[in-house]
Amino acid sequence: MNKIKNILTDYLSFPKYLMMHPFDGYDEFKTEKKGKLSVAIVFIALFALLRILTYQYESFLINERNPMLINNLQEIFVVGLLVILFVTANWSVTTLMEGKGKFKEILIVTGYALFPIIIIGYPALLISNFLTLDEMAFYTLAVGVAYFLTGWMLFMGILNIHQYGLLKTIMAFLATVISMMVMMFLGLLFFDVIQQIISFISAIIEELGLRR
Repeated sequence: MNKIKNILTDYLSFPKYLMMHPFDGYDEFKTEKKGKLSVAIVFIALFALLRILTYQYESFLINERNPMLINNLQEIFVVGLLVILFVTANWSVTTLMEGKGKFKEILIVTGYALFPIIIIGYPALLISNFLTLDEMAFYTLAVGVAYFLTGWMLFMGILNIHQYGLLKTIMAFLATVISMMVMMFLGLLFFDVIQQIISFISAIIEELGLRR
């Protein structure tokens, strides 16, 4: 019974408390170490799964995607990559801006911020298949509210763990986005260079093979 209670507290009560009482919640998160990395990772995994299920099972009234074209591994990779990019970029930027948050804390905050999408997204996805076209506006509204609350939790989490004010938090988010774009550009450039090197080596090997 205690184990079930602890699970409900970790996966439901405390994330809800963070959403409803961000200042007190994130204070306990940081000072009392209530946030758990395992919970954050589960939330990230559930978000990736929700993206896959939405792609396949969202109501045909609004789902214009072809379920046959989905690549599950690609969806998981995209979610994981975005999370790592955001956490790394935010940690890099806030280190320069005298932020108090650690890399692990930023990762946990990011995972916990997905709680509204998970708690609203799964039931909304199921209900979407029973709605008419006129009622689909309620589904769209529910999904919009979920993403808004996720943004709210992420913003308040970053504000509190770094001990920033409002303006500095906004500046940190803008700098994080710019940093993410720079890292993606450098990553693409790196892979392009590696691909060209591999092609060059392959061409040389092939040329040597033809001369024998």
